Amino acid sequence: KKKLVQIGAGMAGMRFLERLIEHADQHYTIEVFGKEPWGGYNRIMLSPVLAGEKQLPEIMTHPPAWFEQHHIHFHPGISIVAIDTERKVIRDAQGNETDYDILIIATGSDPFILPIPGHDLPGVVSFRDIRDVDLMIEASGKHTRAAVIGGGLLGLEAAYGLIKRGMDVTVVHLVETLLERQLDATAAELLRQDLQAKGFKFAMPKQTARILGDTRVEAIEFADGEQLETDLVVMAVGIRPNTHLAQQAGLSVKRGIIVNDQMRTSDPSIYALGECVEFDGQTFGLVAPLYEQAEVLARVLAGEDAHYTISDTATMLKVTGINLFSAGDYLGEEEGAESFIWQDH
Repeated sequence: KKKLVQIGAGMAGMRFLERLIEHADQHYTIEVFGKEPWGGYNRIMLSPVLAGEKQLPEIMTHPPAWFEQHHIHFHPGISIVAIDTERKVIRDAQGNETDYDILIIATGSDPFILPIPGHDLPGVVSFRDIRDVDLMIEASGKHTRAAVIGGGLLGLEAAYGLIKRGMDVTVVHLVETLLERQLDATAAELLRQDLQAKGFKFAMPKQTARILGDTRVEAIEFADGEQLETDLVVMAVGIRPNTHLAQQAGLSVKRGIIVNDQMRTSDPSIYALGECVEFDGQTFGLVAPLYEQAEVLARVLAGEDAHYTISDTATMLKVTGINLFSAGDYLGEEEGAESFIWQDH
């Protein structure tokens, strides 16, 4: 059997393993390294956990028992720090080496943190993993005011969760349209009114210049000099593919790790998928394309002739009581586009 080693136990990597077991269970012995100290969980459901609508155990998709059941050697809480492509080994933070025949990189993305003064103060968090959610829940028990920087899907979901936890929340957004990558101005304004009725406050368009505070966050200062007092700052201003391992290993990297339509990197023994990759000039932040990539890669490693193509993806906002769906050319800018608007006043 060939030895397959995977770095990352996030949603793309775990879906790939499920599909691989289905398509090619007998071909490989499998080892998986996960940076977080637990098994696989549904990151999409972090918003309901923050809002108190779900508990952590309910969103666990692959507890350690799952790995045992499928004879996968799982190493939770272990960070991989280097890949040696010549010797075909990876090295963890403790200095232990693991050899591979085939390596899968599923390192996901990192939250983008605005490089402004005060970004490293206690009380500044991102909204990306279980630890972030724990910090936010803890802050909501001790403090009253929160500011969420970013009026995209993640920012609005974080704000909703904190409001549900009893905090006074202001969403700070750079442009005057919420969800500007999903909605036109009219729909965004309707959404803003709905959210205001749910207790959201907005500061937009506002550029954050610095975060103020001595021992922890006390306020945000905007580029226009205005200040907003706050005890917690959540940065939800986007994600960056986590490419540093691939870069250090000498793989081809632009914004993400470059892969072909079979998810192969510039090294024939190394494949990558999920939010860490770039295909055809695009990077990915929604779960649908990640799952499509997982299916393609599992079929390729089962010896099938599968190829990945980019498909249109839809987005939904997880704020209870608001049904919002967006897909395709939402501004009608493509040639020959026609607009049909149905509005219920």
